[in-house]
Amino acid sequence: MQIRWFAGAAHAAGVTEESVQQAQQGTVREVLAQLRPGAATVLERCSFLADGAALPGDAAWPQQAEVVDVLPPFTGG
Repeated sequence: MQIRWFAGAAHAAGVTEESVQQAQQGTVREVLAQLRPGAATVLERCSFLADGAALPGDAAWPQQAEVVDVLPPFTGG
């Protein structure tokens, strides 16, 4: 599975993209915070997509997804 980090989330995580095993346990925010502890604060304000579909941060980690996008709040259009 690919995780794509965008804008401020990428800056906090220190990466823009990474591969992880799908077999992760916990919510989306918990798993991502375990992978990138430096991004934990930013993750509280992020939105998430799993294969292009909105995914609540408190949802279980999407075991079957190919791509998870981490999107911080955006301003403007």
